[in-house]
Amino acid sequence: MTQTEKSKIRADFLTGAWGLSGEAGELNDLVKKWIFHKKPLDREHMKKEIGDVCWYIADICHSMGFDLGEIFQMNIDKLKARYPEGFSEQRANNRSEGDI
Repeated sequence: MTQTEKSKIRADFLTGAWGLSGEAGELNDLVKKWIFHKKPLDREHMKKEIGDVCWYIADICHSMGFDLGEIFQMNIDKLKARYPEGFSEQRANNRSEGDI
């Protein structure tokens, strides 16, 4: 891989990562206003922000050559192994070494 190709991957990755950060902040701001400012939740706006978050996650995966479906499956498998009986605070607070 050439230096130019590596630079493009880094730039694409950073665009995705910084975009994700910004969109997650916008989503969190809607939630903050709903919870703490007692404003009505604008569900349509929320769906658009979630869509933006998903877009940037897909963009990050694309920039790194990751398959988004594989990433989702890895996460499902990890959570099934971590919480075989469903979520529990005890298991969440006492994870095995290396369980990330």
